[in-house]
Amino acid sequence: MIMSETLDHQRYARHLAIPEVGAEGQRKLCRSSALLIGAGGLGSPAGFYLAAAGVGKIGIVDADVVDRTNLQRQILHRDADVGRKKVQSAAESLSALNPTVELIPHDVRLDSSNAISILSQYDIVIDGSDNFPTRYLVNDACVMLKKPNVHGSVYRFEGQASLFFPPSGPCYRCLYPQPPPPEAAPNCAEAGVLGVLPGIVGCIQAVEAIKFLLGIGETLVGRLLQIDSLEMKFRQFRISRDPNCPVCGDAPSITKLIDYEQFCAAARTTNEQQMEVPQMNVTTLNQKLHSGERFVLLDVREPFELEISRLDPCVHIPMSQVAKRMNDLDKEAEIAVICRTGRRSNEIAALLIKNGFKSVSNVAGGINAFAERIDPTLRTY
Repeated sequence: MIMSETLDHQRYARHLAIPEVGAEGQRKLCRSSALLIGAGGLGSPAGFYLAAAGVGKIGIVDADVVDRTNLQRQILHRDADVGRKKVQSAAESLSALNPTVELIPHDVRLDSSNAISILSQYDIVIDGSDNFPTRYLVNDACVMLKKPNVHGSVYRFEGQASLFFPPSGPCYRCLYPQPPPPEAAPNCAEAGVLGVLPGIVGCIQAVEAIKFLLGIGETLVGRLLQIDSLEMKFRQFRISRDPNCPVCGDAPSITKLIDYEQFCAAARTTNEQQMEVPQMNVTTLNQKLHSGERFVLLDVREPFELEISRLDPCVHIPMSQVAKRMNDLDKEAEIAVICRTGRRSNEIAALLIKNGFKSVSNVAGGINAFAERIDPTLRTY
């Protein structure tokens, strides 16, 4: 425990001057611990600012080595670190910034065999992972351990952040019950990312972690913050805990960690791969919407996505609920299924066809294509 006589008043002078922090708050930070999942684009700024703030113990989980392509955004590492273990490079950088912080490298790939033992050692988890198996693994382990999970993700010019901490709010599975198929979620190597964007999102993660550890302010629990750095727009959406969530719900069905690689691989369903789904282009959809022709536009996105953009009239059933709510739909009706980009809707269209629906098509390109080609007033995301 950091006692008053050992507190570095000069180092933390600007914190001590803030009434909401002060000496007692700084001691609380110095007694706290945080775990970085990944020493990459998000873990770099989060790690720097947590160390600078004086968080007493910081763990770093990463099994990768530094690659030259990392240096455009992963600012924990230097050119001379190429080829070195990321946990070593990261620990040295953070120690150079604040040698009073205890740094614990975990040079392992996080999986269901080690997640509980590693995460249980820390007060808060900052998830900077870039793949869905790890995100679901971290989420489930945090829920089981009752640990706050500071989420962040980036894609090209866009990012998002939240703080998952049931039962005060939702968990990651409440927001994304099922992972998208792998081709719908390319990593940084495939899709690219503006180098400074992880800096913005990682800093937001650090702010959320520090606020939570101090017990001050209003965190992102129950809110999703989305960032469009190209337009420099910040939007937030309310998200709720799902009482039927298999992990944090009222009667959880998942009570121990599972095989997350297999869970996420299952998103690429054999139905979707083998069944050729009829495609409807957005021009045809627009004609149908304005002609008064009778058909059902089925939107399978999540509720917060409809707050961003929507087409009416539509029937909204989130993707995760379609299998349970098929009786809400007329098997004889013409149905056009839409989502953000056409990938989730293609999967649902295949599911409906398999279950005997007579006239089903997928809206190719989704609502983003409609915004691009038909109605530029619709917001894309």
